[in-house]
Amino acid sequence: MADIKTKAQGLDPNLKARDVKSLAAVTGNIYESLSIVSKRSKQLAVDLKHELHNKLEEFAVTSDTIEEITENKEQIEISKFYERLPNPSIIATEEFVNGEIHSHYNDRHRNNNRR
Repeated sequence: MADIKTKAQGLDPNLKARDVKSLAAVTGNIYESLSIVSKRSKQLAVDLKHELHNKLEEFAVTSDTIEEITENKEQIEISKFYERLPNPSIIATEEFVNGEIHSHYNDRHRNNNRR
């Protein structure tokens, strides 16, 4: 997971226009390319969310009284760090464009669609 964060820190968090033909060139179909990026984006979102919750739980203080609300500066800093990371779809698109995503068809699935 640490490598995803380091990759993401170097990326521009803003959206930018992409050449649709270059995205489609990898798979031969734009919809297939977008499906691959979408699935990877969902994986990244789940991983980052899980990691964020684990880090925040380290600093969690359990209290029985509702009146006691304390701010933990470490939790705030961790939350701000994750908020500054680019959207998982931006990370997934960069990975796809750079050829870092491997995808393949299940042979059974492909043969059933040809009938």
